[in-house]
Amino acid sequence: MKRTIQSVQGRILSNLMADITSAHVIGKKIKSGEYRKRPIEPVWRCPKGYQLLKQYMGNYEMELLEPYNPKRSLVVLQLHGGGYIGPMKNIYRTFAVLYSKAADGASVATIDYRVAPENPYPAALEDAIHAYFWLLENGYSKEQIVVAGDSAGGGLALALCLYLRDECKPLPKGIITMSAWSDLTCEGESYTSNYEIDPLFGNTKDSMLFQSDYIGDNDAKNPYISPVFGEYHEFPPVLMQVGSAEMLLSDTLEVAQKIKEQGGKIRVSVYEGMFHVFQMSKFLIPESREAWKEVSFFFKSILNKL
Repeated sequence: MKRTIQSVQGRILSNLMADITSAHVIGKKIKSGEYRKRPIEPVWRCPKGYQLLKQYMGNYEMELLEPYNPKRSLVVLQLHGGGYIGPMKNIYRTFAVLYSKAADGASVATIDYRVAPENPYPAALEDAIHAYFWLLENGYSKEQIVVAGDSAGGGLALALCLYLRDECKPLPKGIITMSAWSDLTCEGESYTSNYEIDPLFGNTKDSMLFQSDYIGDNDAKNPYISPVFGEYHEFPPVLMQVGSAEMLLSDTLEVAQKIKEQGGKIRVSVYEGMFHVFQMSKFLIPESREAWKEVSFFFKSILNKL
């Protein structure tokens, strides 16, 4: 397991995040997920050298970000975060660009899967499964697919691959998670030990974590809802990143330990003092720059290009 030393810039940004989320009105809306439910955003501009293609998939939409000269050898299936209650936002279109560049010009398919409370489990998982098989049916082999996700999307990425393995279906080439929410029971060790220091979700149980609409009437310990309760034999290589200040820290560490014990290839990195999905700061702080560099290294390693 890799652990980093917190940078001065990272400490400043973490403190700023804590100040913002401690504000009575703003902080409550962030923690509850209300901002995620009703995002108001400007039109996203596709960067030079890329095109964004939208595909209607029946129950949901998919956006395919492609370089003008795409490398057909790899596609990233991105499953966005948002606590299973928020739709896709502009930051995930930017993430798609970062994944593409980290993978040396891969295409990135991002799905705007159905979310709760209107669509609780298993809607998001069904859409992820459908998108994965759509890629297989449209020119990509399992060796050309990497599944990536942050927060709820990270948990969904693990759940998708648990399902594929359990159903004896082709598994992807690799998996990337950032601050994966893999324990919707919120009973992991760090939900207590980091309760007072988590700058984003700490110091309250009136939040999207402890009041999840995604579970519905189902058992939160179902591994397809909370992958921390799954088994990880025969899994593809996995890169997991997480911040040490997160209540979700144990979500990553417990899954990583299971993968290791069951013979899988796992790289887990704990970024000291970092908050939930700190990679959203892109290249603003050293920790995020290092995280995206690590993603690039992971792509090269699983594609044997080192």
